Amino acid sequence: MNILLITSEDNGPHLGCYGDPYAQTPHLDQLAAEGTRFTNAYATQAVCSPGRASILTGLFPHQNGQIGLATHHFSMYREFPTIPSLLKAAGYRTGRIGKLHVLPESASPFDMVWNPLEYWSFNHRDVRQAAQVAGEFFSASSQPFFLMMNFPDAHLPWLPQDKGCPASLLTAKDVEMPPGVGCDSERLRAYAADYYNCLNRLDIGIGMTLEALKQANKVADTLVIYIADHGPQFSRGKGCSYELSLRVPLIIRWPEKAVAPRVRPELVSQIDVLPTICEAAGIPLPPGLPGCSLSPLMAGETAVWREVLFAEWTTSHPYPLPSLFYPQRSVRDQRYKLIHNLMPDVLNPVETYYTQQVLIDTSCSQEEIDAAPEPVRAAYSRWRNPSEIELYDLREDPWEYVNLADDPRYATIRSSLLNVLHTWQLQTHDPLIDSMNVAELAREHEAASALKGGHTDPHFRWGYLDKFAHSST
Repeated sequence: MNILLITSEDNGPHLGCYGDPYAQTPHLDQLAAEGTRFTNAYATQAVCSPGRASILTGLFPHQNGQIGLATHHFSMYREFPTIPSLLKAAGYRTGRIGKLHVLPESASPFDMVWNPLEYWSFNHRDVRQAAQVAGEFFSASSQPFFLMMNFPDAHLPWLPQDKGCPASLLTAKDVEMPPGVGCDSERLRAYAADYYNCLNRLDIGIGMTLEALKQANKVADTLVIYIADHGPQFSRGKGCSYELSLRVPLIIRWPEKAVAPRVRPELVSQIDVLPTICEAAGIPLPPGLPGCSLSPLMAGETAVWREVLFAEWTTSHPYPLPSLFYPQRSVRDQRYKLIHNLMPDVLNPVETYYTQQVLIDTSCSQEEIDAAPEPVRAAYSRWRNPSEIELYDLREDPWEYVNLADDPRYATIRSSLLNVLHTWQLQTHDPLIDSMNVAELAREHEAASALKGGHTDPHFRWGYLDKFAHSST
């Protein structure tokens, strides 16, 4: 079984097949019609390197060590088994189009890498050229292949058009803001339009890639997985523990398993990708993984499945200021979601990073927040200065505007979810279950911030990589 793993950057399930009224995504909609669409798929952490490391290793970020961005020298503790290393050992040709952004790179061996910045980067998105390279890789040999194809859309900057793609553009008058943002203005809608334009180009590129797979006569024996690394970079999105940040699209076409079209509501995660691929390839799983193969769900079986799902936030980078170290752990069940803020007496630097628009023009200004309805204003105030516990009813309040944590009617639910979260931290050896480790990692971030970029020196090494490694899986 060949395997094509397609990832995209910084986008939630804002696709036509997920019911989004503004998305122009016919190729992904067709892929969903031919396979399985998961309506409750989640990232493990809402920033690039940790989410991608979870896809590659099947482990949560605090388990593998990739708790922040690789560009800032956050890294896995060691060379854990990864999808490419496991498949390469099993006789697969391995290829990668686009960035890896997970350290150490040696843990993920690829026979072919194509990532020229003049074609494929945040500033250049030549989907036609990338699809051509993919097609050449598909046809290069009769040996089974694994290709990880990483699209730069929809990462900032939201380029509305590149090399004439897409041909027609949406504008502010054509779209509305994603409801998880809560604020609205013509300025914000102009950014939202370009976000959708990026998703349109992403869809065109995926369509070209799938056509190349068809031309190579490899459709019938290729597992295709499409997943995003985390949600979009709107306010309350990327960098947070809210639904806008963590919910991602996940579409899988497995010719031998799926009875299409199929829609599954189970709680699934990036940690389930590696077990699914291992089953398709017929290779054993590394021991101790927290995820499961999605095969029974695609086959329509009545499977015993998880009732709760976990995610986390630790950091992204320490500089440019502010340092985005603000550890959170979250758990949700079929209805309720609890967020545990591990530094509740500290203003959330992620909110500062957005609202003060240090680098992010797509975020809401304070004026736009002040013009929003009261529950939205309260949510933004809580984002800035969170209490230790946040609790939301996702059925009645899917975008988490009303915090129920201090409502006595929900005390039992709060206590139960908090206990479940604590047990998970113990079982997965989360080093930040210890408040002394939280304080020590905060001090390390403060010291790295003082270097004002010097921590990106090739010889810089984070101390947590040695201190916390003993507690990893």
